[in-house]
Amino acid sequence: MTQTAFINPEILSWSRQRAGLSEAQVAKGLSVKLERVKEWEGGLSFPTFNQSQKWAAVVHVPFGFLFLKAPPQEHLPLPDLRTVGGVFPEKPSLNLIDTVRDVLRKQDWYLDYLQDQERSQLPFVGSFSLRSPVKDVVADIRHVLGVTDDFARMSYDDYFRALISGAEDAGILVMRSGVALGNTHRKLDVSEFRGFAISNALAPVVFINSADAPTARLFTLMHELAHIWIGSTGVSDGSSHSARQEEAFCNAVAGEFLAPELIFRAHWGSDVHWEENLAPLVGRFRVSTLVIARRARDLGYISSDQYGAYYRRILQEYRDKDGSGGDYYRTAAIRNSTRLSKAVLAEAQSGRILLRDAGKLLGVQPAKLKAYGMKLSA
Repeated sequence: MTQTAFINPEILSWSRQRAGLSEAQVAKGLSVKLERVKEWEGGLSFPTFNQSQKWAAVVHVPFGFLFLKAPPQEHLPLPDLRTVGGVFPEKPSLNLIDTVRDVLRKQDWYLDYLQDQERSQLPFVGSFSLRSPVKDVVADIRHVLGVTDDFARMSYDDYFRALISGAEDAGILVMRSGVALGNTHRKLDVSEFRGFAISNALAPVVFINSADAPTARLFTLMHELAHIWIGSTGVSDGSSHSARQEEAFCNAVAGEFLAPELIFRAHWGSDVHWEENLAPLVGRFRVSTLVIARRARDLGYISSDQYGAYYRRILQEYRDKDGSGGDYYRTAAIRNSTRLSKAVLAEAQSGRILLRDAGKLLGVQPAKLKAYGMKLSA
């Protein structure tokens, strides 16, 4: 005998819209007719408990939420530093909120772990301010990340990996993903955010939206690291015309780190079409053409419209490529941060946390944790 779930129709509509789903999409997910979903949201009939549980899973909401009298007030758990056309966005998406919450959950675990280990605070976190000279911040980031002259001879991909490795070695958790909670059906929107930083003296975190073009992620990495150096926490959209002072400052630090202004200006050719400058400067700075184009925009050599059109072209080329599923363990390491993963696996191996809990924290099946650890150590 089926049991009816007397759920407030307002909650059903709210949860569906919160997930960005249409009535037809929910109906397909529940394997029911569209008319049935409309009846439930209109209060003309009620779903069964089984159907309600499926509804909760489809719209990514805790089952208990469906029995609330009114929709709960939800807010982004971090300061919102994003601006769209100079206007602050009204409401973050569910994918963004869930991503931030997941990263905060992992950071909380890592903080407890570090405190048990009696680790010291990281001296570079918040060591500068918005009044600091940009070049001083850049010099300190280079020092902490261990950047040497050898970096100038690296390929773009190797350079990117080396900077992430340097950040993690320094104590920063660097996490990257293009989907929410490891769910490939919940793609993160680049137009909503490029990344975020969580400044903490023990366990700072940088998150990069991997849905962005690969050649754009390097700038995001340096932008978010700049946030850590000035002790600033928040979600960024990468806009060069942000109304937020800290966003403009972090853009300046990232630009100076990747392509120092004096050298850039000395080698920019104003007597040729601007795109002809990209390849030569890529060879000099070992960054992508997109980073060079952004630096040219920031220094006034090209307009925002020119850069915007170029960026959209690069992003579309990336999206048009045939993607593969990728390596399961490599994806997990990128999503979780290698540093965090090794700490969780060490605790699981020692028996201080259950394999089930370790797997849940990392989003890795418990049966695959041993193989995951071996991959990280290889």
